[in-house]
Amino acid sequence: MKLAIVGAGWAGVAAAVEAADAGWDVTLFEATRTLGGRARALPAQRPDGVALTLDNGQHILIGAYTEALALMQRVGVAPASALLCLPLALPYPDGTGLQTPRWAARWPAPLDAVAAIATAKGWRWRERWALIRASLAWQRAGFACAPQLTVASLCATLPPRVMDELIEPLCVSALNLPAAQASAQVFLRVMRDALFGTGFDGWAASSLLLPRNDLSALLPNAAVQWLQAHHSGRTRLRLGTRVLGLEPQAGGWQLQGSGWQEGFDRVVWATAASPAAQAMREAAASAQAEEFDRTDALRHWADSADALAFTAITTVYAWATGVRLASPMLALRAEPDAQAAPAQFVFDRGQLDPHDATAQGVLAFVISASEGERGDLQARVLQQAAQQLGLSNLQALQTVVDKRATFACTPGLQRPAQAIAPDLWAAGDYVNGPYPATLEGAVRSGLAAARLL
Repeated sequence: MKLAIVGAGWAGVAAAVEAADAGWDVTLFEATRTLGGRARALPAQRPDGVALTLDNGQHILIGAYTEALALMQRVGVAPASALLCLPLALPYPDGTGLQTPRWAARWPAPLDAVAAIATAKGWRWRERWALIRASLAWQRAGFACAPQLTVASLCATLPPRVMDELIEPLCVSALNLPAAQASAQVFLRVMRDALFGTGFDGWAASSLLLPRNDLSALLPNAAVQWLQAHHSGRTRLRLGTRVLGLEPQAGGWQLQGSGWQEGFDRVVWATAASPAAQAMREAAASAQAEEFDRTDALRHWADSADALAFTAITTVYAWATGVRLASPMLALRAEPDAQAAPAQFVFDRGQLDPHDATAQGVLAFVISASEGERGDLQARVLQQAAQQLGLSNLQALQTVVDKRATFACTPGLQRPAQAIAPDLWAAGDYVNGPYPATLEGAVRSGLAAARLL
């Protein structure tokens, strides 16, 4: 049985590994020359002429992302080596903020999180107790709430400091939306897994996992190498091959490109939502009259994908000789004028990979739910670095703006289904599922699509 997977991002490679292990003959199509989709390596150069590898966006995992971590291990990546594991912490440059004490780092969930809350620097006891009380209330309610509730409404009784220093940063990093707009239902699912879930291979569920390697090397490259080593006779990778057409045929689907066409028994479409919707509309338009059922399904799915709204993420990479932060990851404070301090987090890539000389002095500033033009955002981030970090000598390396980085995870959102039409499935972090647009969501979607075959 022949399976085509269109798109070699994290969802696509997850589907390929699962399907190949199940005995499918797999062809993986990727329009670009780089694996990873929206989480991939990006070549760059420092101002001093040294070449280095960045990412098209700074990502983070947590210990509760068990499917993504298990898949890494399955294809030969050792998570303990590829990821820097930090206890739950959101420290600010002045040393305040939530930080799990060393003596509680290996406590089982949720005791590690309780210890972090109880010892949060700069917090009053009533603020700590309010958060503990709210977390226990969420647990008693089964981490469920009305689907139309926002995170801000869910947390309306929490003190301002807890909202400003914990809930808002967590919400904007996980859902890429401010608390006033984000789905409380999805936020609670993430909180449930992070605070009360099971971690991976001895890591706490709440652990912060920062990639040491570039994002293509972290999983997609290793997955393809594993496929070629273990299923070389039944898997093919076609890089730089854009699928331009999809047509229903008896017993499956026919894919078309520039100068080629090939039939498959099943198809998993693992591109981003917008190109997927466009492909389904074009497939519906090309279908014959006798294919009415498939045509109707294709159009209905395309409508649901087109209904998604998207939010942007901007990553500003900057560099200066000898720069080193107090921690590999720091939270940055919001200003009354949000435009004056747009970045919420900064990562010290030199600490993520101490053995990579090219990464020393490289910082990655992340602006979730970003708005504005690239040049203006870059200038404001450099000013923010000077004010909050005391770094006035940073030089911009590269600023990556992904205007459709994640779907807007708003209350009551209806996401596209995994099944598109007979013998055709979708995979991607936007497909209906429990998680927001995260690497874990993408991997889970790819695995689920392959298991539905």
